[in-house]
Amino acid sequence: MSPQTAATATDADARNAAVAGAARLDAAQLAEAFQAFSRASEELSQAYNGLQGRVEQLTERLTVLMGALPAGVVVLDRAGNLVQVNRAAENLLGAGITGRNWREVGSALEATETPGEQRIELADGTRRLSVSETPLESGDERILLLHDITETYRMRIAAERNERLAAMGEMVAGLAHQLRTPLSAALLYTGNLRQPELGPAERTKVADRAIERLRYLERLIRDMLAFARGDCVGRQHFGVCELAAELTHTLEPVARARRIEFSSACECGELTLFGDRKALGGAITNLLENAIQATEPGGAVRCHVAQRGEEVVFTVADNGRGIDPAVQERLFDPFFTTRAEGTGLGLAIARGVARAHGGEIALESTPGQGSTFTLTLPLPRADAETADKASA
Repeated sequence: MSPQTAATATDADARNAAVAGAARLDAAQLAEAFQAFSRASEELSQAYNGLQGRVEQLTERLTVLMGALPAGVVVLDRAGNLVQVNRAAENLLGAGITGRNWREVGSALEATETPGEQRIELADGTRRLSVSETPLESGDERILLLHDITETYRMRIAAERNERLAAMGEMVAGLAHQLRTPLSAALLYTGNLRQPELGPAERTKVADRAIERLRYLERLIRDMLAFARGDCVGRQHFGVCELAAELTHTLEPVARARRIEFSSACECGELTLFGDRKALGGAITNLLENAIQATEPGGAVRCHVAQRGEEVVFTVADNGRGIDPAVQERLFDPFFTTRAEGTGLGLAIARGVARAHGGEIALESTPGQGSTFTLTLPLPRADAETADKASA
């Protein structure tokens, strides 16, 4: 064998040895890798089983918690279907409602005058609910909470009634004076009718004055009862601008007769309110009549209605003589009046009506520059949502 041939054989043997060694090394590494994978797989399996047990434990706790909650819990998916409800929700909305759509189930709820509060008719009577909605961070589901606030609502109404009755008790002396004066005048006029020497014209004049005093008494008693009762009946949905137009039609001739410029504008479009239309109309009419009475001939009274967020604001402004700060503090007190023919209950009733609808009345006035009354009322929830979408 030549030296060259011998060298070639040696190189081949070396390569073969290297290949064999690499094969043995790859097999060892592969076996080691499989062992590592098996250990990792076993650890992951143990971790998964632990997490699964933890999830089951948390699910059980959540189920127990939801069942123990006094408030109704409703979970809705993106399509508005009920995917989970607790026992309290089923007691309010009915059993077997899981899987149904909220539009169908929620139709049993009726809007009230207070935003976020609704009523539902059950076998044991009418229940009043506070309804709140919270979307999950994922955006796939929403949670509705239904709190039964029937007893709280009754206590609130009772407290308001007791407050009014307490105010009535404090004003008994003033009421006696309010009744005695026109009653004495009516008795005096009526007694004069018995005088035979009165002619037909004088007798008619005396009778008219007696009737005028009796009507004043009737109005005083009606206002007193409305203040003591304080509740609103006959609630219904009605258009905001329709009410504003009705008030304009009623008050414009009164202002014209006193030579006062009267203007009215409503920017609420198709928005509606839910409440006692007659009571609300009476409250705003009282504000407008007071503004007309406080304005001198040649002055102006303005009624403006607009939406502000989830509220409707009725603004009654005049450029009349204004109201003294000391008088402003007592202006809404029962039986307090600055007018000779006033009963002192108009503004107290107006504020009571506003509060019964979840609203309020505020006053801004500067002597010699006029006054501005604002009556704020919350929109029903459906209208508030529609208004928000329209403005978005």
